[in-house]
Amino acid sequence: MTKSIYQNLTQLGGATVMPESPEKAVLERVTNPQADVSYNVRFTAPEFTSLCPMTGQPDFAHLVIDYVPGDWLVESKSLKLFLGSFRNHGAFHEDCTVSIARRLNDFLAPRWLRIGGYWYPRGGIPIDVFWQTGAMPDGVWIPDQGVPPYRGRG
Repeated sequence: MTKSIYQNLTQLGGATVMPESPEKAVLERVTNPQADVSYNVRFTAPEFTSLCPMTGQPDFAHLVIDYVPGDWLVESKSLKLFLGSFRNHGAFHEDCTVSIARRLNDFLAPRWLRIGGYWYPRGGIPIDVFWQTGAMPDGVWIPDQGVPPYRGRG
């Protein structure tokens, strides 16, 4: 019997508890069985929530994460738990967005990664935060993130 690329996953397929903080969240990954092909993976989190570090009030964002995998794929349930761990985490929009991108980039070592953090208005001003590892790779279809400039973000 061959070794499964899924055998070391600990969070998938069972009940899990939301991590107390992003630092305590455990990301998991599996070997990319299509590592010889360049392709884009997109995760969209339209209901991302964190806390304002000054007021403790909730902040909301629509996150779009695109990455071109190298040797690793992020396991999606671990990503959901990681993103959910920000619900009780106080940080500015910029810090949340870039921290997510850097953690994924360090953990996965993808060929390319970008994140768009489209934050809903607080005090009448939406804040959009963008980060990527470098130029978009040639030969990979990477569609527009599809989030319009703020006009109700519907």
